[in-house]
Amino acid sequence: MPDMDPETTHTEPAVDEEASLFSTMDLLLFSVIVGFVVYWFMSRKKPEPIPEFKKLDTPTPTTRETSFIEKMKKTGKNIIVFYGSQTGTAEEFANRLSKDAQRYGMKGMVADPEEYSMGELSRLSEITNSLAIFCMATYGEGDPTDNAQDFYDWLQENDDEDLSGLNYTVFGLGNKTYEHYNAMGKYVDKRLEQLGATRIFDLGMGDDDGNLEEDFVSWREQFWPAVCQHFGVEASGDESSIRQYELKEHTDINMNKVYTGEIGRLKSFEVQKPPFDSKNPFLALVTVNRKLNKAGDRHLMHLELDITGSKIRYESGDHVAVFPTNDSALVNKLGQILGVDLDVVISLNNLDEESNKKHPFPCPTTYRTALTHYLDITHPPRTNVLYELAQYASDPKDQENMRKMASSSPEGKALYQSWVLDASRNILAILEDMPSLRPPVDHLCELLPRLQARYYSIASSSKVHPNSIHICAVVVEYETKTGRTNKGVATNWLKNKLVTDNGHKSTVPMYIRKSQFRLPFKSTNPVIMVGPGTGIAPFMGFIQERGWLKQQGIYGLMSSNLDKKLMNELVIRLERPCCISAADIRTRTTSTRRSSKTRTIRYSCLRDSEWCIISDFLC
Repeated sequence: MPDMDPETTHTEPAVDEEASLFSTMDLLLFSVIVGFVVYWFMSRKKPEPIPEFKKLDTPTPTTRETSFIEKMKKTGKNIIVFYGSQTGTAEEFANRLSKDAQRYGMKGMVADPEEYSMGELSRLSEITNSLAIFCMATYGEGDPTDNAQDFYDWLQENDDEDLSGLNYTVFGLGNKTYEHYNAMGKYVDKRLEQLGATRIFDLGMGDDDGNLEEDFVSWREQFWPAVCQHFGVEASGDESSIRQYELKEHTDINMNKVYTGEIGRLKSFEVQKPPFDSKNPFLALVTVNRKLNKAGDRHLMHLELDITGSKIRYESGDHVAVFPTNDSALVNKLGQILGVDLDVVISLNNLDEESNKKHPFPCPTTYRTALTHYLDITHPPRTNVLYELAQYASDPKDQENMRKMASSSPEGKALYQSWVLDASRNILAILEDMPSLRPPVDHLCELLPRLQARYYSIASSSKVHPNSIHICAVVVEYETKTGRTNKGVATNWLKNKLVTDNGHKSTVPMYIRKSQFRLPFKSTNPVIMVGPGTGIAPFMGFIQERGWLKQQGIYGLMSSNLDKKLMNELVIRLERPCCISAADIRTRTTSTRRSSKTRTIRYSCLRDSEWCIISDFLC
């Protein structure tokens, strides 16, 4: 075999050799990544340990007791007095009835139906000799008061409720000048009977247009003997004064914890938080305060309240509620007569520790603040106040007269009517005319009713003035039979809310109360606006809102000396006044009440117009 050529017998090594797994570049990149990861793990910041906090022993927040049955059992009460109150009178009557119970060997408590479960009425029979009393005021057009609305709804919705074990009686508060006189009292009385409850005494009805106090006292004098007869108990005969609150004077207290006029939350006037209501009013800035009439004895004022940023909304026909303060001169006189330091910080604490109402007004506070912001010192005191204060009269004759006025005898009623009501004597006038009467100021503060908000029909439309609320009112001031000058609390307070350029800003605590007083939904419906003695304030808002309606006329609006600004406001917004021109309105107004011919013109106009306003605002 021939030898193979050496040049032709060698193999090719480059193609057949096994290639390397990683290239040099791959190894370099891998080394960098591994190094970075190792560095990150080694150098990263260790997580800080979460500190362990010791759990604080905070007290469990107290919840309001909603079971009046359990509260009555716990405190040994057998009479509960519910109240539906808008201005405080029904609540005042409820307190008086509750205190009366003690004189008849029974124990009573006062309850706001808004704070309790009224479905428990069926359980009242679990308490021996139990009785529910309802003091129910009627508000508006036969409506329940705000705090009785839920109770009213419950009565309407629960047809299957069995109240056969409930003993009850009702006293209603109303006004005969309204169409639905005492509607709420009548409804509660009838509805409870329909649900099986037992009426132990007839429905009582008080008329605020007459003598509400006399109506209540007369009913009350007959009511308690009926209670005694029904339950077989006798009066204890103890007619001594029964204190509900005890006085505590604060000699060393942080003044930041003292109320200075706030209605609800402490410092609420310094830090305003919506929503705003009766317990949390908004401090509105007064931007306009002007007198509208040029002459005459009366002062007709127009105010504008700025509600920018408050989130308050209103509609034409609603009411604005304002919280006035008493005249400082009256407060100072009370302090002088009673010989007290009005700037002492005090608290009046309820002797019944289980009561939801711990104080008669926000405490701690000063006597000055209480008499200025919280207590009504200008209204003639009711008979129960005279009865309680009689013990402090050093003259036996004064004691006798005061107790007589507090009685239900014909002589006592006549004396109270003539000496207190007809003479318009407030508590200051009584103290001035009875030098022997010098009660302790703390007991006086306990007895006086709360100073209530005043309601005014809003004289503007939110569509025209979304950030402003207008008030149109007459300042009240008159001379009494004793020669004193009495001034309306709210109107004189508002009158002094002046707009100045010196940096001082006048404010008014206020909130909105909704009303059912509305224009027809259909704007093409003819409307006649009648204000018999109520004024034109709500109509101002209506006119602003419906100023485009045609064929309108104004009659009986106001006296001849009324400021032209208000007249122009009305006339300009009426598209086509009927029968008489704007120039003739004031002349014809005055003669309307003197001439039958003018009245004929007025009635003729009413037949032809879609809009007419009849008002006795400034007659």
